[in-house]
Amino acid sequence: MVPHANWNYPTAIRFGAGRIAELADACRAAGMQRPLLVTDPSLAAMEMVQAAIAANQAAGIDTGLFSAISANPTGADVEAGLAAYRAGGHDGVIAFGGGSALDVGKLVAFMSGQSRPLFDFEDKDDWWSRADPAGIAPVIAVPTTAGTGSEVGRAGVILDEAAGVKKILFHPKMLPAIVILDPELTVGLPPHVTAATGMDALSHCIEAYCAPGFHPLADGIAAEGVRLVHLWLPRAVADGSDLEARAHMLAAAAMGATAFQKGLGAMHALSHPIGATLGSHHGLTNAVLMPYVLAFNRPAITRRIEALAAYLGLAPATFDGFLAWILALRATLRIPHSLAELGVDEAAIGRLADLAEADPSAGGNPRAFGAAEARLVLEAALRGDVAALDETATGRAAPAD
Repeated sequence: MVPHANWNYPTAIRFGAGRIAELADACRAAGMQRPLLVTDPSLAAMEMVQAAIAANQAAGIDTGLFSAISANPTGADVEAGLAAYRAGGHDGVIAFGGGSALDVGKLVAFMSGQSRPLFDFEDKDDWWSRADPAGIAPVIAVPTTAGTGSEVGRAGVILDEAAGVKKILFHPKMLPAIVILDPELTVGLPPHVTAATGMDALSHCIEAYCAPGFHPLADGIAAEGVRLVHLWLPRAVADGSDLEARAHMLAAAAMGATAFQKGLGAMHALSHPIGATLGSHHGLTNAVLMPYVLAFNRPAITRRIEALAAYLGLAPATFDGFLAWILALRATLRIPHSLAELGVDEAAIGRLADLAEADPSAGGNPRAFGAAEARLVLEAALRGDVAALDETATGRAAPAD
């Protein structure tokens, strides 16, 4: 049977050290004369942001600044940014920073010409079609971390404070018009943040690669993204000034978010409610959950993971060899092994499982992933017992982790 599918792939990307010098030119190319630069409070005070704004001003691009963003951004953050955008008479957004700043910046631009409330555009059914496409302002994305890949994404993740739930908002035109990937902007990132964001990129690549459906473009990009993480993440963490490693990790992050148009899975379905409840770092939460979700999904993904292990040159090129690499990488990067180390309490498991079932990412998991399955994974991850979950999922004795 000949497969049928619809594919959309990303945008104009300016990649390389020093490319931030092209920001004013990128603004003109995107049709901006009065952009609002959206970033987080820490970055707003740093030289890289101040220099970017000054260079824009010198080039005749009048640039405003908004930085009142939470680590796990909320709907209120977007509303505040939107108020600043309208008050300043801006005509586009420069989303500058990590995943939080990129998501808020994209959503400010998206909401700039909408009349409906923010969460009316949640990624459910065809809710995206409620938006007025003419009311979406252009975005230039400048990531300063190599993780979320939000710079090439068509969605944003925002905490709905009233519901206590992280929600994904989607629209095809939320995709930034131009992306600047400059590894020099990531050099100051601390090792633990480099590790957590890099593992986020890895989770995107692995989940996209394993998601069901026919999308060979996503599969190839995801596999190469995993290979880049395998080669370069330990180097980027060990030496934050290694521009080559930083550059390859920026590429891996963009590749992960490009590939997950195919789908995500249980790592993200679980990570979203944990982050909403505890305020934990999204990439770190994905990293903790990674081996448990892989073990749970083993019956559905063994052949794909074996092919991926062979591509990475792992020995043995088996599912067990791949899982061993993940566990060793986490140990090298000092990633916690259990959810208990993140502060997850056993009493929260039931609610987290219910929220995971309702998360849009659950539908992309290679195995059915409802509340019962989520509870199984959460309980194993709380105990730090990968082997027991592997044995339960496969009906066979699992190797010790």
